[in-house]
Amino acid sequence: MATRNLGGFLVLILAIAICEAASVFQPISDSHRSAASELFTATDGSFGSLEEAYEALRSFEILGIDKKSDIRTATCQSVVDKLGSSSSAPKDLFYALKVNSILKCKVNDKIFEGIAARLNAIANTASSLLDFYHSIGSLVLIKDQSSEVDVLLADAGGIFHSIKSLSQSDGRWRFSSDNPESSTYAAGLALEALSGVVSLASSEIDHSKISTLKSDILKLFDSVEKYDDGAIYFDEKVVDLREHQSPLSTTASVVRGLTAFAAVTSGNIKVPGDKILGLAKFFLGIGIPGNAKDFFNQVDSLASLESNEVAIPLILSLPATVLSLTRKDQLQVKVNTVLGSSAPPLTVKLVRALSSGSKVASTIESQELKFDKESESHFLDVPKSVDVGNYIFVFEVVLHDSEDEKVYATGGSTQVQIFVTGVIKIENAEIVVLDSDVGSIETQKKLDLAGENSLALSANHLQKLRLSFQLTTPFGNAFKPHQVFLKLRHETKVEHIFVVGNSGKKFEIILDFLGLVEKFYYLSGSYDIQLTVGDAVMENSFFRAIGHIDLDLPEAPEKASRPPTPAIDPYSKYGPKAEISHIFRVPEKRPSQELSLIFLGLLFLPLIGFLVGLLRLGVNLKNFPTSAIPATFGILFHVGIAAVLLLYVLFWLKLDLFTTLKWLGLLGVFLLFVGHRILSHQASTSAKLKSA
Repeated sequence: MATRNLGGFLVLILAIAICEAASVFQPISDSHRSAASELFTATDGSFGSLEEAYEALRSFEILGIDKKSDIRTATCQSVVDKLGSSSSAPKDLFYALKVNSILKCKVNDKIFEGIAARLNAIANTASSLLDFYHSIGSLVLIKDQSSEVDVLLADAGGIFHSIKSLSQSDGRWRFSSDNPESSTYAAGLALEALSGVVSLASSEIDHSKISTLKSDILKLFDSVEKYDDGAIYFDEKVVDLREHQSPLSTTASVVRGLTAFAAVTSGNIKVPGDKILGLAKFFLGIGIPGNAKDFFNQVDSLASLESNEVAIPLILSLPATVLSLTRKDQLQVKVNTVLGSSAPPLTVKLVRALSSGSKVASTIESQELKFDKESESHFLDVPKSVDVGNYIFVFEVVLHDSEDEKVYATGGSTQVQIFVTGVIKIENAEIVVLDSDVGSIETQKKLDLAGENSLALSANHLQKLRLSFQLTTPFGNAFKPHQVFLKLRHETKVEHIFVVGNSGKKFEIILDFLGLVEKFYYLSGSYDIQLTVGDAVMENSFFRAIGHIDLDLPEAPEKASRPPTPAIDPYSKYGPKAEISHIFRVPEKRPSQELSLIFLGLLFLPLIGFLVGLLRLGVNLKNFPTSAIPATFGILFHVGIAAVLLLYVLFWLKLDLFTTLKWLGLLGVFLLFVGHRILSHQASTSAKLKSA
C-alpha cells in the first residue's frame, strides 16, 4: 500500500474528527449581524420590493442594527404610494403596512380608513387562504398603527369558520377549497390569520372552536421530522412544485403561526417543551444562511421563539468542546435564550461523562458547575478521573424558580461530545535488526521519538526489522491512537506502509524481509524509515523520519512483478513550459536605393504629362463663378476632388481598405452636396445666357 502525503492525510483526519464531534448549538452572535449587512443591501436607498424591504428592516430590528435612516426616505415614499393607490393588491398593502410598522412613515388616518374598508370587504368574501392571510394581517397592522380607525370584524365567527373549513384531519391546511393538496406551510399561514381574527373579533370567539384548533396544532406536531441531535422541523409534502416550500420556510411559517395564535388565546397550547427546544435547535443548527429569504426566516422565527406564550427555549452552549489537560482548561458552559439574552436563575449539573469506549459506566459522579456572574458562565475544573480521550458529557439544567418551569423549556438532559487532550508519553522506543534463524539481535538502536533521529541500518532478506515503543497518558494509562503507521520509502520513490499493532501499552511491528521480497519488488538499496502516530486527542502527534536502512535483496526472477510507475504530480502541468524557438524566414534581397529612386521618379511622369497637357490645351477659367456663394461652392468642390486624390495616395502609403472606404464615403457625400450646388448654378447661368 502506498501514499503520497500521509502527513497531510493525518492532519485532515484529526481536523475532521474534532469538527464532526457533536452538534453544539450557539445563540445568535455578531456573525449574524455581519452577514445581515452583506445580505440586505439597498440600491439608491431602496429595495426591489416592499416585501424585501420588510425582511431587511425586520432582520435589522431583531439583530439591533440601526439602518432605518439610510432607507427611510425612498422606502416611505413607496409605502405611501402603495397605501394611497386604490389598485394595490392585498399582498402589497400587507407588506406596505409591515414596513410602516417599523419605519413609522407619515400616513393619513383617512388612508387607513379607506384601506380598512377594502380589506374588511375582502375578508368577508375571500375564498383562498392567502386572501384571508393578507387582508386580516393588514387589518391587525392598521389596528396597531392607528387607534382612530375601526378595524373590528363584525362577522368574526363566520370568517373563523371559513378559514377553519380549509383545515385537514392531520393538522395541515389547503390554500383554497379548489385545491385538494394539503400543506404544512399553509397551516402556519392559517394559524396566523386565525390569531388575527381572534384579536379583531367584535365579540368573543366560541371556545369550542379555539379548543378544536389547539387539537389541530397538536396533530400537526405528530408529523414533525427529527434529527439525531434533537433538532426537529416540518417538511412540506405538497405534490404541486409551484407551492413547494423548503423545510426552513415551512418550519418558520408554523412557528410564526403557533406563537401568534398562542399570544391571543387564553390557556396553554400543550406542545411539549422539548419540541419547542427542538425547533430552536433546528434554526440555530443551520448556521448562517446564504440568501436573504432564508436568513429572514431564521432570525424572525428565533425572535418569535424568544418571547412566546408556549415555552421559551433555553440553549446550553459550550464555547469550547476541546479541553487540554496540559493547559488545565476549565469546562465552561453558557445558558441563554436563542437570541443570546440572559437566562433566569438556574443551575447546570454535569450528570455523567461516558467514555467513547464505554456507554454504561460513568467516569465521574454528578457535579454542579459554579456560576460566574461577570461572564454569565458556569465553570468546572476537569475532574481528575477524566483522562485523555473522547467523552460524552451529559448536562442537566435546573431552574431555581418553579414558576420559570412553566415559561422556559430546558429539554431535560443535553449530551455534548467533549475531547480531552494531553501530551502522550512515548517511552522505551527502539529499533532492532534480528537474524531470522535464531532471532538473535544483530543491531539494536534506541530511539528518541520526541526529538530528531538519523539512524543508519543495514539488513538482508534473511533478517527481520523490529520497531517497538510504549504510549501512556498523563495519568499512566495505556493509550491507543487512531493512526500508527510505519512507512518504508525506496530511493526510487516506491513506498510501503504497515500498520503498527499494539498489546496494551506496547506497540510493536516485525518486518520479515524474506516474506516481503515480492512486496518490495526485489528492490535493493536505501529505504527511508518514517513513523506516524496521531490522534485527535494527542497533542504531540507526529510524523517523523527515523533514518534509513540499506536492504540487500536477491535478484528478481524473470516473472516477478515490476515496481509501479511513479505517480505523476498533478500540479506539474501548472509548471513552466519549454521555451518555443521560432526562426523567421530570411527576408528576400531588395533592390538598391538608386534603382528605387529612379522608379519613383518614373511614377511622377504621368502627372507631369497631365499638367503639361493642360498648359498646351489652355485652361478655361471664364465659366468659374464670380459671385461669393457659388464661388465658395466651386472652390469646395475642387478641394473635395483634391481630397479624394490625396486619400488615394494615403491608401497607397499607409491606410487599410476599410478606413479608406469610410473616409471616401464621407467625402462622397460632401462632393455630392457641393457638386450639386455648383452644377445647378452653372446650369441656371447657361439658361439665362441662352434666353438673353
